[in-house]
Amino acid sequence: MDQNNQHSEGPVATAIEQQTAKIPSDFFLWAAMASMGASLTLKVMGQKHTALFIGQWAAPFLLFGVYNKLVKLEGHDKNDK
Repeated sequence: MDQNNQHSEGPVATAIEQQTAKIPSDFFLWAAMASMGASLTLKVMGQKHTALFIGQWAAPFLLFGVYNKLVKLEGHDKNDK
């Protein structure tokens, strides 16, 4: 028996998957690159602490992108198609 058939997603996870699947995967890559660019700009302008704060956003954006891709490929409605 397939593990996906044994358990179902809760209503919150299902709602998040439905909304997240609408966002293009490229969005998260561009957001990560923008945060790195903004961080570099702030660093050059001498705002070290703000640059570090903004620069740390790149990793979560990339993780959101991976989650987005997984939802699209392996989401709760995969077996419904």
